[in-house]
Amino acid sequence: MSIPHSRCFHPTYRLIPSRFPPIDLFDGLARPEDMDAAIELAGWTNDRLVAERVNRIPREIWPLGSANASVVMASFLHVPPGGMRFNGPLLGAWYAGNDLKTSIAEVGHHLRRETVALGWPSLTRDYRCYTADIEGLHLDLTKEPRRHAPLLDPLSYEQSQTFGEEARAAGEAGILFPSQRRLGGTNVAAYIPSNVRRVTQADHLRLTVFSAARRIEIEKLPIS
Repeated sequence: MSIPHSRCFHPTYRLIPSRFPPIDLFDGLARPEDMDAAIELAGWTNDRLVAERVNRIPREIWPLGSANASVVMASFLHVPPGGMRFNGPLLGAWYAGNDLKTSIAEVGHHLRRETVALGWPSLTRDYRCYTADIEGLHLDLTKEPRRHAPLLDPLSYEQSQTFGEEARAAGEAGILFPSQRRLGGTNVAAYIPSNVRRVTQADHLRLTVFSAARRIEIEKLPIS
């Protein structure tokens, strides 16, 4: 199946739970060879640093020395046990939406699933929003979404994870795909950390979801 390539929309929006404060391990490094000493200094007793995953990312594509580089690398190192739509559990990716509403809808969907699994009537969580520009040409599934329906299954990531990991192994920069949580929204899964540029913290938000309703309550918090 031939899939066209497109450049990513700018800017992108990504929400990260505020309970995971960023580690500045990568931000101040200018050379990959400095990383070994920094890792030894930080220590691998910190559960948020996963040595195996770091070693799966070629050092030439680390976003060293740039602002919020550690935030970018965290998206590759901290992976849900079941993976995400276009990555398995061994290595993450930088997922983001084409606007804030799309990112909120994506995060709210997964937060609601967690609420239902816990058996709670509602759940509230705080998030930091980051904007970024993403370089490179990406496989574009938005052109013919019906043709790619198995990769966009709203309930299963089985085929999309296989497709995504094969694309990563082939050297693809990432994947553009229509949001399944917000009509008209578009998402990106970026596989190359150094392609994620000009990362800036934006709004600080509090989201509340409900197990018996699809609405999302949003409160803008002071940026600390």
